[in-house]
Amino acid sequence: MTFITKILLQSGNRPVLDSVVSDIRSLAGRKGADLRGPHSDPPERHRVPQYKTLSGDEGRQFRSWDYTVYTRRLEIVGHNDVSRRVAQMDFPPGIRVEVELEQIQGMGKA
Repeated sequence: MTFITKILLQSGNRPVLDSVVSDIRSLAGRKGADLRGPHSDPPERHRVPQYKTLSGDEGRQFRSWDYTVYTRRLEIVGHNDVSRRVAQMDFPPGIRVEVELEQIQGMGKA
């Protein structure tokens, strides 16, 4: 059985996100792991209204808070030790991480 570790990284700080991806790539390269990606999703732009009062009176607003979220997706095929190391990494503040493990069975006898 082969395992595929899917890693989703998101942040509003693109240079820090790219640095984390670079660290993962170099770790996978040193260990000889099959790394697919990084795949980049288009940046998501968000706008959050900010009200001056708790009542949400639209006439009394501050300027909206605008921010961008950058996303990178990676897959590690096999190499459970590399996947474990990535999942246990200390990520910088502001990096959102999701790790999903998928088990692939080969064609053949069950």
